[in-house]
Amino acid sequence: MEQQQRQQTRKYVSLLLRRKKIIVSFVLLSLFGGLAFYLRSPKVYESTALLIYERAKINPGSMTPHVQTRTREMIATLTQQVTSRSSLEAIIKQFNLYPGARRKLPMEDVVDLMRSNNIIIKPEKGDVFEVTFQGKNPQQVMQVANALAAKFIEENLRYREERATETSAYASDEMKMSQATLSKKEAAMRDYKLKYYNEMPQQFQSNMTRLSALQDQLQKNADSIQNLERTKVMIQEQITKRKDALNQLTMQAQQLGGTISPSDQALNADSPLASVINNINRSKAALSNLLLRYTSRHPEVKRLKKKLAELEKKKAELEKEMPPSATGKNGANQNSTDSILYSRDKQLSQLYLQLTEASFNIKLMRKNGKDIQKQIKQYQKWIAKTPVREAEWTALTRDYKQLYDHFQKLLVRNLEAESAQSLERRQKGSQFKIVDSAFYPGKPTKPDFRRIMFVALGLGLALGGGLTLFLEMGDTSFRDAEDLENFLDLPVVCSLPLIVSEKEKKLSRLKAIGWFTFFLIGFAALTAVILHYYNNGRIIL
Repeated sequence: MEQQQRQQTRKYVSLLLRRKKIIVSFVLLSLFGGLAFYLRSPKVYESTALLIYERAKINPGSMTPHVQTRTREMIATLTQQVTSRSSLEAIIKQFNLYPGARRKLPMEDVVDLMRSNNIIIKPEKGDVFEVTFQGKNPQQVMQVANALAAKFIEENLRYREERATETSAYASDEMKMSQATLSKKEAAMRDYKLKYYNEMPQQFQSNMTRLSALQDQLQKNADSIQNLERTKVMIQEQITKRKDALNQLTMQAQQLGGTISPSDQALNADSPLASVINNINRSKAALSNLLLRYTSRHPEVKRLKKKLAELEKKKAELEKEMPPSATGKNGANQNSTDSILYSRDKQLSQLYLQLTEASFNIKLMRKNGKDIQKQIKQYQKWIAKTPVREAEWTALTRDYKQLYDHFQKLLVRNLEAESAQSLERRQKGSQFKIVDSAFYPGKPTKPDFRRIMFVALGLGLALGGGLTLFLEMGDTSFRDAEDLENFLDLPVVCSLPLIVSEKEKKLSRLKAIGWFTFFLIGFAALTAVILHYYNNGRIIL
C-alpha cells in the first residue's frame, strides 16, 4: 500500500517536472497580468471619522432599558437625513466631486452613485459608529468624511430641536384641550353646586340638625303662645271683674243720692275718653317693647307711631267736647286729666297694659311660628331632594377623576417637553460628538497590491496545472513498464533504457539554458517593473 502511494507520488512529481515549463510560463504571464491590472485600476482612498452618541447628562434617572435600541434608531434616522439628496448634493457641489459623472449624468444618479458606492456608515460597539468615505483624491476623501461627520452633528441638533419643539407643541395643545374639558366640567359642577347647594348630600346632616332644631323651636313657640293665651284670658277676666266693681260703686253712689262731677263722669271707665286714654297707654307700652327689639324704621314701629298719633288727636277732640269743669276751671292742662285717671283707677290701667302686651306677644309669636314653619317646609324640601341631587351629582362627576388625572399627566408631559426643548436649545441634551476626525489616507484601500499578486499567482498555477492535466490526459504514450503491463495485460520480459546521443544531449542542454534564461529574464523584468512603479509611488504596499 505504501509502495503504491510512493509510486503515485513519483508519478505526480515526474508530471510536474516534465510540464514545469508550462506551469512557470502561466505563472509568469499571470503575474504580469496582475501587475497590469493593478496599474490600470484606479486608486481608491478611504478615510473614517469616529463618532459617539453622548446621552444627556441631565436627569439620567429617566433613562429606560431601551436606550440602546433608541440610539440605533436615531443613527438610522440621521443616516437617512445625512444621505438625503439635498444633503449629498450640497457636499458634491462644495468639494466639486465627480466632475466627469456630473457632466454625463443627472444629479440624482450622481447622488445615488455617491450614496451606494462611496459612503459607509457602520455602527461599532455601544454608542460608537464610523462614517467612512471612499474616493480617488485622498485630500477630498478626508474633507468629505469630516463634512459627513459634521453633518451628523448638525442634523442631530436640528432634528432633536424640531422634534422637541413639535413634542412641546403637541403636549401643550393636548394639555390645553384637556384643561378646557376639565374647566368646562368644573364649571358645570360649580354651577350645579351653587344652584342646589342646600340640597347636596354634603348638607344632609346639617339640614337634619337644623330641621330638628326648628321643630324644637316651633314646639317651644307653640307652648309660649298657649301660655300667653292663658295669661290673656286671666287678664281679661280681671279687667271684667274690675269694671264690674267700678260700675257697682257708681250705682251705689247714685242710689245714695250723691252726685258725680262731670270730670268724674268723663273719667268713668266706660266713657269714650277713658277708652281712648287706655288705648294710648297700651300703644305706648307696645311701642316701648318694640323699640327694645327693633329700630324706628321697622314697619310695626311705624304703624304704632301712626296709631298713637291718631289716638292723641282723638283724645284732644273728646276733651274739647267736655264741659269746662271737666277740663279744669282753674286752668288745669291735659296732663292733669291723665294724672286724675291713674289716681282714680291705676289697677285697671295696669291690667289694660298687660293685656296689650300679651296680645302683642301672641301676635309676634304666631308670626315667628309661621316663619319657623316656612323654614321647616324648606328644610324638608331640601332633605327630600337630597337623594335626587346625589344621583345627579354622581352622574355629573363620574368622569371627573379620569379627566383630572389625564390633565395632570398631560401637565407633567408638557413640563417634560418644555424642559427637553430648553435642553436642546442650550445643547445640553443627547448629541453626537466626533471622537476621531477623519485622517489623511496614506495609501489606497483599493486595489490591494499583495492580494492582486497572490490572486494572479494562484490563477497562473491553476491555469498551468489545468493545462498540464489536460495535456497529460491526451498523451497516449507509456512512461513505464507497469503502464504497459496494465494496458496489454501481459508481463514485460525486459526493458531497454533510452540511449541519447551527444548531439541530443547538447541540444537538450541548450533548450534548458534557453528556457531558464527566458524565465530568469521574465522574473527579473517583473521585479524591475515592480520596483520602478514602487519608487514612483504607483505601487503602494
